[in-house]
Amino acid sequence: MLVKYNVGDVVRMRKVHPCGGDLWEIMRTGIDFRLRCLKCGRVIMLPRPKFEKSVRSIQTVKAK
Repeated sequence: MLVKYNVGDVVRMRKVHPCGGDLWEIMRTGIDFRLRCLKCGRVIMLPRPKFEKSVRSIQTVKAK
């Protein structure tokens, strides 16, 4: 199943971040994904295959 991820989407990841948060905002899509933790603000980059395996669900879609 192909899922379309957009900038501004909030996703719940399988593993919890060390700060205790598991919600991340997508800041960039493409070959790599840039994500920002909604609890502590940490920004990370993940390659697409690792990101797609790590996503549990899309929580909300922010209004543009």
